[in-house]
Amino acid sequence: ILANYDRITSVLSWHVDCTEGLMLWRDSSWLISDDLYSGYTNRSNEFAAAYDFLSSDQGNFNLIISYNSTYEFDAYDGLPIPVFQFFGGNKPRLLEVPRLTNMASNAYLRLIGNGLKISFDFVKEMPRAGRSWSTYDLTSIIGPLPYVLTIQLLFPVILTNIVYEKQKKLRIMMKMHGLGDLPYWTISYCYFILLSMLYLLSFMVFGTVFGFTFFRLNSYGVQFVFYFAYMSLQISFAFLMATCFSNVRTAAVIGYFYVFGSGLIADYFFKPYIEDIFISRSWIILLELFPPFSLYRIVYEFSQSASLVSQIDRTGMQWSDLNDPKNGMTSVLTIMVLEWILFLLLSLYLDHFGSFQSGIRRAVLLLHSRRAGNRSQSSQQQTTQIQEFKASVEMERTDVIKEREMVGQLLQEPNSSYSVICDNLKKVYPGKDGNSKKIAVRELSLSMARGQCFGVLGPNGAGKTTLINMLTGFTKPTSGTAYIEGMDIRLDMDKIYTGIGVCPQHDLLWENLTGREHLMFYGRLKKLKGAKLAQAIEQSLKSVRLFDGGVPDKLVQKYSGGMKRRLSVAISLIGDPKVVYMDEPSSGLDPASRKDLWKAVKSAKQDRAIILTTHSMEEAEVLCDRIGIIADGTLQCIGNSRELKTKYGGSYVLTITTTAGEEAEEEVAKLVQSISPAVSRVYRISGTQKFEMPKQEVRISAVFHVMESAKSRTTVLAWGLADTTLEDVFIRVAKESEVSSVT
Repeated sequence: ILANYDRITSVLSWHVDCTEGLMLWRDSSWLISDDLYSGYTNRSNEFAAAYDFLSSDQGNFNLIISYNSTYEFDAYDGLPIPVFQFFGGNKPRLLEVPRLTNMASNAYLRLIGNGLKISFDFVKEMPRAGRSWSTYDLTSIIGPLPYVLTIQLLFPVILTNIVYEKQKKLRIMMKMHGLGDLPYWTISYCYFILLSMLYLLSFMVFGTVFGFTFFRLNSYGVQFVFYFAYMSLQISFAFLMATCFSNVRTAAVIGYFYVFGSGLIADYFFKPYIEDIFISRSWIILLELFPPFSLYRIVYEFSQSASLVSQIDRTGMQWSDLNDPKNGMTSVLTIMVLEWILFLLLSLYLDHFGSFQSGIRRAVLLLHSRRAGNRSQSSQQQTTQIQEFKASVEMERTDVIKEREMVGQLLQEPNSSYSVICDNLKKVYPGKDGNSKKIAVRELSLSMARGQCFGVLGPNGAGKTTLINMLTGFTKPTSGTAYIEGMDIRLDMDKIYTGIGVCPQHDLLWENLTGREHLMFYGRLKKLKGAKLAQAIEQSLKSVRLFDGGVPDKLVQKYSGGMKRRLSVAISLIGDPKVVYMDEPSSGLDPASRKDLWKAVKSAKQDRAIILTTHSMEEAEVLCDRIGIIADGTLQCIGNSRELKTKYGGSYVLTITTTAGEEAEEEVAKLVQSISPAVSRVYRISGTQKFEMPKQEVRISAVFHVMESAKSRTTVLAWGLADTTLEDVFIRVAKESEVSSVT
């Protein structure tokens, strides 16, 4: 029997003059269910109740009553529902149960004809203790969602902190100064767990002070254990997610979207699963593998336990309640602990290897290296590589060939005085978007001795930065290797980092730390303590002119660009590293600061190797004991400044300025040719021409005689004669390399 009636009467007790009920008969339970389901899916709300008479024999009355509770939500829209119904009064849908029961019962009694009549008046809740606003359970109004969101707010904070150090390359900067992966993650974890505990204690104290039963009635010990477990899981999950991001803004957006999105999904999707007794427990456990769902389950159970205190004679969540399989707290705790360990291990693995594929590849390389032996095996590989690239080796200059031979000899020596040995280093970047692959460094072999400053010169895109990146662990070589103090860069970078200092091209500093705090941090990484640390900090600050005027105790964000540069140099030298890499250390410095910096570098190179990259030829001549010029990824020449100028210069440089014009310039070119047929023009720009004249074929007196006599006959405005400079050598070598690479 299906009946349609006006719900307003039952809900608001308003007088209704006429009520009409329409009854529809169906022949089976299946047809009744089909009609009810159709009305539900169509949202027509046309069916108020349904009776399924299973048995109505004498002495046996069995039926199923279905009632429509949809109007419980509809009745609040524009209708004056009494306020008490929102705060624990009789719910409107319960008023239908007596009426429907009375109708069915009295119909049965009339059927059996005994004249009896039943009157089921109302449904009433069990008596319970009074409730005051000072001890009111907030979750009865707003539910668990706000608590879930509040606890998760630390997730984006942790995530962005980790990604910030990654994006700013502070992490690799710390690593290159000796901070290993395990200490870094241990310190970070301890810091974030301490921050999380302070946050949670404030959260619990706040709720207790304001009298929320959610906090007061549940055991504080139980709350602390579950919150601690979830915070540990949240930290490890943030560590894992940090491996997927390289930009702080992106990480922040995704982090907050995760917090609010997961909370809303848990409230609207996961909560019905918890409340539905017919849902398999296995499905709920599967959903709880998602960390926010585990947290939601914890908060939900705490709120349910607290709300039951006012209804029945019992306490909130206690240790003994964890054994109750209905609340699922034990399984949630087990899931969180297992995921915490799994996420930690997974994040450490991905951070170390970058991906599963590279981790497997490195393990194979390590196994192969252990089977092959030490550096003598590398010497045998070098011979093979030289044979494979015989054509390119034959094109090398004699000084480069001698350097390659020296590397081969040094690899045979167990204890070499050379701090850095590069053995056929090669780096190839794969092509993208249909472009061919890029060979950044080609079979480069060179050595750098202790007590020397080795300068690396080259035009933009020559491979200098790629070489330094391979030596410092930023980039893995495609083939070949290098040895830093006898340790292989492919396998022993963690050990290498403890003995090197780095001054990067761009200042990698914390804006919210002072200069002294930077040096104190990196000094401690170099195992300096107490008086030695204080003395090293003072000497470092004085050497780069950052000691006076309260500069050491100012925040780095208040430093000028030059001051930041000098601080980066001081960081690279603190702790007596055996190898120091300096990438354009004097860029952005004024002349006075540059001279002081050069003095500091000169005094610091005792018993250590300094690798310097620069575009300043003056800086290279002042600081470098040996210089290597790289072009097109290949070592073009190597030697000290004088050797390079003698071998690759060997000529005078004559510079002549005339009035602009083709005729004047050609007249000057013929004039210079008259001095010596071997003269060659280096360049010609807006009336200024530079010529190279072999020293063995030209006398300086003859040059002066020709030029002075020509000033009265030609349009020569100015001229000068100079010996070959390092810049001239650099330009000549770079041009020859460019020509050879094209041909």
